[in-house]
Amino acid sequence: MGFARTCSVALVGVEGVVVEVQADLEPGVAAFTLVGLPDKSLSESRDRVRAAVVNSGGEWPQKKLTVGLSPASVPKAGSGFDLAVACAVLGAAERIDPRVLADIVMIGELGLDGRVRPVRGILPAVLSAADAGYEQVVVPECAAAEASLVPGVSVLGVRSLRQLIAVLADEPVPDEEPDDHGRPDPLLAGLRMPGTGAATGMQNLGATAGEHGHDLADVVGQTSARTAVEVAAAGGHHLFLEGQPGAGKTMLAERLPTILPPLGRQESLEVTAVHSIAGLLPSGKPLIDTAPYCAPHHSATMQALVGGGPGFARPGAVSLAHRGVLFLDETPEFSGRALDALRQPLEAGHVVIARSAGVVRFPAKFLMVLAANPCPCGRFSRTDDLCECPPSAIRRYQARLSGPLLDRVDLRVEVDRVTRAQLTERGARGESTTTVADRVRAARERAAARLAGTPWRTNSEIPGRELRSRWHARSGAMDEAERNLERGVLTARGLDRVLRVAWTVADLVGHDRPDATDVALALQLRTGVPRGVPMAIGALT
Repeated sequence: MGFARTCSVALVGVEGVVVEVQADLEPGVAAFTLVGLPDKSLSESRDRVRAAVVNSGGEWPQKKLTVGLSPASVPKAGSGFDLAVACAVLGAAERIDPRVLADIVMIGELGLDGRVRPVRGILPAVLSAADAGYEQVVVPECAAAEASLVPGVSVLGVRSLRQLIAVLADEPVPDEEPDDHGRPDPLLAGLRMPGTGAATGMQNLGATAGEHGHDLADVVGQTSARTAVEVAAAGGHHLFLEGQPGAGKTMLAERLPTILPPLGRQESLEVTAVHSIAGLLPSGKPLIDTAPYCAPHHSATMQALVGGGPGFARPGAVSLAHRGVLFLDETPEFSGRALDALRQPLEAGHVVIARSAGVVRFPAKFLMVLAANPCPCGRFSRTDDLCECPPSAIRRYQARLSGPLLDRVDLRVEVDRVTRAQLTERGARGESTTTVADRVRAARERAAARLAGTPWRTNSEIPGRELRSRWHARSGAMDEAERNLERGVLTARGLDRVLRVAWTVADLVGHDRPDATDVALALQLRTGVPRGVPMAIGALT
């Protein structure tokens, strides 16, 4: 009788559980039994592993073989257990010393020819192994850079099962011939399967503003909207842009990620883990260090937005936009059920999806940008009478955005139609992305210094109770906002959000505390009612 064990990782959302893969050989009729709540793709590993071992020059044991996945109560899914199952079987057959396998975590899928293929979720799996105290992991060669992002873990990247057997048995490591150049690596096939998030409107992750060609200087006019975008980036505030078609709403939203500060180390790991689960990591760039941008189509379902789907839940658009921007263009065209599902993530910063197979938690701390036309035809305006929509149609169209959802949006700006004079005027370009990004970074540094020692880093994260009790505006600065509360223009939540925005404006202009001008600008950005203050941040400094 032979016995061996090694380890792998079962992922539940972006969290992982270390699974002990045990192999037991006993005399009897040759059979291969796999136990421990495997799914269909994992059950099929019996055939993949057998063929991979034989084609790698190994001898398949002709005995009764039982492979157990412990803890047996945790559901296991995916093909990432193949490598651990193969090595546990070879250890039980004494082809490999079982003592060598006991403290190694192995993640990877096996091809029938013995090649090791990557799987989605390498980074969160290695993070879970490191948290459990394991120091050695084996992953596919093409995923070694992603696994190496985790500190304190020794990573071995292998291209085939033959190489791994040689390393573990202390034998000469054979060379594997690389595939023909000039075509995609077949080992990477399957990481971008249909339905895994590849069509959710993701921009090229990790690309800079210059690579995208997005510069705020390209936006003509739109002083109020540009200010709102800058304030949103500096404080992490949600933004609603309303205006006629072609006014520049999408241009502004696409340029918002370019003025956000680079992600910190912990934030980068969080974002990379989510995109690793979804199979959206950019080729050759295992760590995402810039804010992601996700713009799903208005036909997206609730599951596409917040996550879910059949079987094990997958991350939705709100999680793919974690630490970045979620842009919902033509927002009234989204289903009301999908939009209202955003309320909880906006407040909590995460999504909890309950299924019969278990509960999954995905991070979802994003900056939301809504864009909408003012009416079905899009031509309604306070200054023009070009709209032919009846008032009842306008009311129905605008009512598609529920009050509770809009109450969670800090900034609401009307994007005016650009005039011919503005388009043809020469030398009237606005501030560039670089200039605005420097101001945003300085504002975030002021906020971070003020919030040092607290769990918050931006003004939008501070709870209202803490904001009112610890960080006060100047004396009398909030009088007008409080009068708006009494008249019903603002809710209690809205008053807190005005104070948060005022702190962000103060950080942008360099004030130690918000004054009446900062609060007036915050009120105008919140309600859309002119307050007689300059709209450009540069005019307030």
